[in-house]
Amino acid sequence: MEVGELGESRVWTAALVVIGDEILSGRTQDRNIAQVATWLNVQGIRLAEVRVVPDVEDRIAEAIAALRSAHDYLFTTGGIGPTHDDITVDSIAKALGVGVVVHPEAWAILEKYYADKGGVTDARLRMARVPEGAELIRNYLSGAPGIRLGNIFILAGVPHICAGMLDALTGTLEGGRPLVSVTVGAWAPESEVADLLRQAERANEGVAIGSYPFFKQGKVGANFVVRSEEEQLARKVAGDLENALASAGYDPVEGGI
Repeated sequence: MEVGELGESRVWTAALVVIGDEILSGRTQDRNIAQVATWLNVQGIRLAEVRVVPDVEDRIAEAIAALRSAHDYLFTTGGIGPTHDDITVDSIAKALGVGVVVHPEAWAILEKYYADKGGVTDARLRMARVPEGAELIRNYLSGAPGIRLGNIFILAGVPHICAGMLDALTGTLEGGRPLVSVTVGAWAPESEVADLLRQAERANEGVAIGSYPFFKQGKVGANFVVRSEEEQLARKVAGDLENALASAGYDPVEGGI
């Protein structure tokens, strides 16, 4: 449960489209949502929306069309490899009404990378295809680059390669101030302390408090996450909240759960 929203300062937001039948089937567990969200926060950008879509061109294009104008930035992961079902580039081009071209720099990168690995085959050349007008995102791990077109960033689905592409983008996007999060854990049913949380938030402008329940050792508890752009404020409110919970008779959970 999110108790409230942060203050009125400019908030930069991003959406993420996770692409792949393997994610929806459960065969592959997605790890990119967490790392993209964490990276974005360091850039001062909030991950505001995530969609998981299958390897279906119309579904990908639909998600791109809906999200690219609703947020400052749009990221995608998956579907830019060498196989027939890697259709992210074609789908995004369709959504934007542009053609697909082989990027000469991407072709040169692949030729160098695969020089001692059998050369650039037709399948590998697919990884040099981009929507017309796109720029490249450097990939130091596996050669094939990511793609940037306006406010859209097309990243690999393999988590460590996705992380490398994010690293290449670090410091290049305009954003606000990163959020600081401080967690207070307590053996407290969130329904019993909802008013206490609201009071804590209302008394501290620029603070949002999220409540995340858990069940462990036969008992109900919750993690209360205090978020703010001001680290000192976040820590003060978290300390005050911890004291208030203790005064109300709720035992702390060290380090949360």
